[in-house]
Amino acid sequence: AYNISGKRFSVDVSPETLSRSTLGDRNVGKTVNLERALQLSDRLGGHIVSGHVDCVANLADIKREGDFTILSFSVPPVQDKYIVEKGSITVDGISLTVNQCGTGKFSVSIIPHTLQVTTLGGLKSGGAVNIEVDIIGKYVEKLLSEKDGSHDDSIVINRGYLAEKGFY
Repeated sequence: AYNISGKRFSVDVSPETLSRSTLGDRNVGKTVNLERALQLSDRLGGHIVSGHVDCVANLADIKREGDFTILSFSVPPVQDKYIVEKGSITVDGISLTVNQCGTGKFSVSIIPHTLQVTTLGGLKSGGAVNIEVDIIGKYVEKLLSEKDGSHDDSIVINRGYLAEKGFY
């Protein structure tokens, strides 16, 4: 449920949200990023994001490159496989493109406007952020790893496998 009154609003937050995100650490008056959900009739011109938090990451480094700011984050290594260079990632609800990624880390380039109008502008080294990884990677992994209802990490994806499944 929610309640809107002037410039204030309140919402219910589930225990799942509190356990996976930084929301439980926020105090009254703390700023959060909000964006209206995409309607199915809208034109899709960006990343596909659901607004669900997969994990919390920490800001590891801030570098300036001209007018741009490069933010590097440390992320739980279990999320590595879903983070790809030039893929999408959501940091505190802001859909961004991954510049670089490696074991337990990734970086994004922030334009001045985004830095100014979101919570990223006030982020300090070590600061915690909510991460949503690319949903497509998670679905592909699940679909390819399921075999007769069980998970089998030994599946080899090749032309034969794709043909057997009707994709080739």
